[in-house]
Amino acid sequence: MKIFLIKKRYLAALAAVLSVFAITAVVNLPAAVTASVSTRQLPIYCVERDQKVVSISFDAAWGNEDTQELIDILEEYHVKATFFVVGDWVEKYPESVKALHDAGHEVMNHSDTHAHYNSLSAEEIIADVEACNDKIEAVTGVRPTLIRCPYGEYDDHVIAAIRSIGMEPIQWDVDSLDWKEISAGEITERVTSRIQPGSIVLFHNAALHTPEALPGILDYMIGQGYSVVPISEILLEGEYYTDHTGRQCPAE
Repeated sequence: MKIFLIKKRYLAALAAVLSVFAITAVVNLPAAVTASVSTRQLPIYCVERDQKVVSISFDAAWGNEDTQELIDILEEYHVKATFFVVGDWVEKYPESVKALHDAGHEVMNHSDTHAHYNSLSAEEIIADVEACNDKIEAVTGVRPTLIRCPYGEYDDHVIAAIRSIGMEPIQWDVDSLDWKEISAGEITERVTSRIQPGSIVLFHNAALHTPEALPGILDYMIGQGYSVVPISEILLEGEYYTDHTGRQCPAE
């Protein structure tokens, strides 16, 4: 009888443990399933292109010492680029914004005040983006369709908020690191060793050695048969998707 009671108690305890495990699994199952099937929202880092085409971009948030020199260099090479400008920068340097537009470059959004979007609500992000759009449009007559998030920071709610107003967030796959004030030679080596068809290159308009490095980089790109176009021209049209690396790919 004692053996029977011990076994009965053992089985009851085992059943209780299994019951708790089963309940825990059921409670956690939706989260696990959601995590496995959800897709992280990514900006576009680069584009799947068979042709040898690349885009160069400049972020303009603070200084303005070299903007005209960059315009002159790009004009010499007959290259058009994309400049992502902050709304505060537009207010300080409207003549430079107009000069960029008049030279045929894209003037796109880099936020209104260079805030950390990850810490803002969707409503605050949208208001900030639209404020910068208003300022750019007032100077150029063209409303931006692309944005580069401040600091390159984003999460799902940031990307969702931006796309909810019909804008496309853009990152880069080649970072010149010019903002670190590395030498012109180092900037050139970084960019020329990393570009590939569909690349988007990141520069800054006020970086110390960018004007010195840019001619050599353009010489290399053109010499290698690359066409250098604004970002809106490198993006795919029609049906596409963004893969897990941020590469924009045509839908199959």
